[in-house]
Amino acid sequence: MTPRSLFALMLITATPSLHAAPMQWADIRDGSLYLQVDRPDTLQLRWSPAWQSDANQEQLYLLQPDGQLLQQLDIRADQPYGQRDLALPAASGDYRLQVPGYSFRNFKVSHDSSTLAQFEPAKVHFSADVPSGVELYFRVAAGEQAQLAGKYYGGVSVLQATRLSDGEQRRLQLVEHPQYGQFDRIALPVAAQDEVWRLSLGGSGKAAFWLDGSANLFAQDLRQLHPLQWLPGRVELELKPQRRGPSPQLGIALPYAAPPPSTFELLRALGPRAANFYSFVDVIRQEPERELSFRRLYRETFNIDRDITLLAGTGRQAVLTADSQTLAGLDAWLADSAQLGNRGLHYLAFADEPNLNYPSYEVFADYFARMLEHTKANPEARAAGVRIAMPVSSRLLDGPFRVGAGQRRGIDWARQLLAAHAADIDALAWHEWMIRDLLATRRYRASVRAAADLVGLDQQGRPRKALLLSQTNISSGPDLSPYQQDTHYAALWWTSVVINASQDGLLDMLNWFQAADEPEYPKGMLAQQDAQRFSLKPVARAQQFIQQHWLGEVQALDNRSFEVDALALVDGTRHSLLGVAKTQREQTIDLGGAPQLCESGPSLQLLGADGRARPGQLQCHQGRASFQLPGETLFALTWNTL
Repeated sequence: MTPRSLFALMLITATPSLHAAPMQWADIRDGSLYLQVDRPDTLQLRWSPAWQSDANQEQLYLLQPDGQLLQQLDIRADQPYGQRDLALPAASGDYRLQVPGYSFRNFKVSHDSSTLAQFEPAKVHFSADVPSGVELYFRVAAGEQAQLAGKYYGGVSVLQATRLSDGEQRRLQLVEHPQYGQFDRIALPVAAQDEVWRLSLGGSGKAAFWLDGSANLFAQDLRQLHPLQWLPGRVELELKPQRRGPSPQLGIALPYAAPPPSTFELLRALGPRAANFYSFVDVIRQEPERELSFRRLYRETFNIDRDITLLAGTGRQAVLTADSQTLAGLDAWLADSAQLGNRGLHYLAFADEPNLNYPSYEVFADYFARMLEHTKANPEARAAGVRIAMPVSSRLLDGPFRVGAGQRRGIDWARQLLAAHAADIDALAWHEWMIRDLLATRRYRASVRAAADLVGLDQQGRPRKALLLSQTNISSGPDLSPYQQDTHYAALWWTSVVINASQDGLLDMLNWFQAADEPEYPKGMLAQQDAQRFSLKPVARAQQFIQQHWLGEVQALDNRSFEVDALALVDGTRHSLLGVAKTQREQTIDLGGAPQLCESGPSLQLLGADGRARPGQLQCHQGRASFQLPGETLFALTWNTL
């Protein structure tokens, strides 16, 4: 009997046809479907709501075997249900259909059974919502020490692997863990030859399963298992003379205290020029001038002259009222700012993610108006560089993670506040979470453009209000995967986010959240060994690499590649091309439009998974440069014009 497989192998009533019966995968929420097509096929894609689909738009990507984008599927928030057919011409290599997590819809994909299909699930995060009785196949190559892993999300609770050659079995019970990043795993026996295993999923509902130490690929039919073919790619970049605008100040969220001296050199290595602070109104009311020392330290020792402060209560309590305690805390913060003097810009936000935390827009709008009037009564603060930022929402174009998110989009709350207080608002600020997929980071560019459209542009083409992406991370809160946060993946992700958010020269500030790991939130740039010892995580190595090649202005650059992001920067006669290859595919990079490049002694630096920068081999002839870029690698090409 044919096993039920991910996600429900569908057999259509047989009719005379040259094609075999269609095969269906459902319901995918996060992962990659690789498809090898030796004759033309059509992907039939259908979707239905999973959670908060009315508050969230989606993008799916279909990539050609060479990594170029064949089709981008845009789904609006008002499209909870829908379907689309995607043509797959016959080709050598593997197409890739990417369903980026976190997805708010269930996606069903049908294709001809002659198409070789393999599913790569996300690690730690759940990938699908499955019926009972699902069975899949995977291959472990000879000599590999593979581990089968999974996490319990209230659905699938047992993973059972059976080796087809001899019936050897391994059973993995999935249990609840106190921290999101914890999961269950079991080792599979090493064999002298390739082995195929059958995976049976016990239970139904949300499923999280994956392989470590072997290819993380699963098929419905064991005959469809095959090694992926990463065909070499080619990226053609063309530098343009136009200047887009200033590059944003890059920074991190810093603690509500002076950092240990043992971290000073690490912070200098990160080179932050911007910062996100919290100020706890109940604390500063009782301890006036408490914040002066560490705010002065960050400003004078680390040269951070652009920052944003979010008012909150102890423990980042988000909902405040304009009562005597809050107003006293506000006065104390403004007095500190005036005492620190006029150096740089210091944006003040009256609340942290109000669209997520406040009971309604009306409640927050009333609070905002009261706090604004109180702040305006202190002219010394504005003279010291204090500016007003709003609404500091949880996400901008989509809704926050809570009930009623469709009425809580950050951009909608910002629009209403601007209509009421535009003359007194200096900046539009927001936090961006849960764009976890490397191929989806282009959405950062879209959000910055939307923010600029909302505030409008002046005669110089600059946004009329500063745009501050004041907190961002791969995931929100504690919902973190160590495969992402603690590995080279975070380095690739952060570099890609920096490039996409900076691409149009519209953004003023971009901050990673947060500086150092905390016990419940291990999402810092620095890992903590003990109270005094810290170390650079892979994302910190990437930040260090970026800052070493960061220049003051963004220059226009044409880039048609989908898997390689690139950003051109300029400062006087200095030029920098910063980029990142986001997949395993090796790329040939070709750059034109820089006529003096070859005569200026250009330098090429690469940063791979080992975290060590190394020189690359650059070919340069008559103003065109080319080089080979390994997969999953950062690069920086620098030169000087005469």
